[in-house]
Amino acid sequence: MVSMTEIFAGHKQRNEGLAKSSNPYAAGIAWIEGDYVPLHEARIPLIDQGFLHSDLTYDVPSIFDGRFFRLDDHLDRLERSCAKLHLTSPMSREEMRARLIEMAAISGLRDAYVQMIVTRGPYFVRDIATNGELHDMAGNVYLIVMPYIWVMPPFLQPKGGSAVVTRTVRRIPPGAIDPTVKNLQWGDFMRGLFEAADRKAIYPFLPDGDGNITEGSGFNIFVVKDGVLRTPRLGVLEGITRRTVLEIAEREGWPAAVEEVPVEDLYNCEEIFMATTAGGIMPIVTLDNAPVGDGKVGAITLKVWEAYWDAHYDPAYSFEIAYAE
Repeated sequence: MVSMTEIFAGHKQRNEGLAKSSNPYAAGIAWIEGDYVPLHEARIPLIDQGFLHSDLTYDVPSIFDGRFFRLDDHLDRLERSCAKLHLTSPMSREEMRARLIEMAAISGLRDAYVQMIVTRGPYFVRDIATNGELHDMAGNVYLIVMPYIWVMPPFLQPKGGSAVVTRTVRRIPPGAIDPTVKNLQWGDFMRGLFEAADRKAIYPFLPDGDGNITEGSGFNIFVVKDGVLRTPRLGVLEGITRRTVLEIAEREGWPAAVEEVPVEDLYNCEEIFMATTAGGIMPIVTLDNAPVGDGKVGAITLKVWEAYWDAHYDPAYSFEIAYAE
């Protein structure tokens, strides 16, 4: 099992090496309208409906220590999301996969946050519908490979972070916006982040309207109660990191359940952690300014953390990128 010390030390060392690079793409590379450009130079058309109406979907795989993690699973989800939103990508799955690998190799980024975005393009949906029938018009694709993002920074993970169950905002209901489709409708999440800050915490946990917890601002939630890993079933993104945790639990024989999780269970559980591509497994040790369990990173959370990062070196989950010398 890899340790936190090993993971974070390796990441720091790779970052230090990258900081000395003269590669113009070392700070990030984007694919925009057929060209590769340094990320800070990337621009999108103002009339793209992805910008004007958030009429888009996206997905975020990652690269760690030079290995792409679960790229094909993210591409699968992107295709499902496009189908649900009636979006047509102008780029085939095969080309998108190849370009992302090439972008990583060109950039030299060994630890990267990768984003693939499909938008409606310049077509407003009412203008591409005739007699109730949608015309098949391809939108726009934007691809990004940039330095890895930590939702919970490495210095905080060993001791754990703080969260609140929001009181002033609920999660947008699935009947309004499908949470299984990655989207940028972050109005509720942004309100939650500000509420958390007002209450001297970092991470917001949003309840639904029925007394259950859903998810937070870009992460799934796991609760350990009576030794069982539990994660909300409804009102959430079916995260790839979440899936990885559940697969690890099944393999290791750890009890786990995907079900409704009442908010009250968060106040009398043993452990809580968050799960997302941008940061992995992130322990929460205080909730509403009170300790979770004994107020320390729990034993089960630590086991999941180690197994999750181990999976990044498992060929069943990842593959090595062939970087240019």
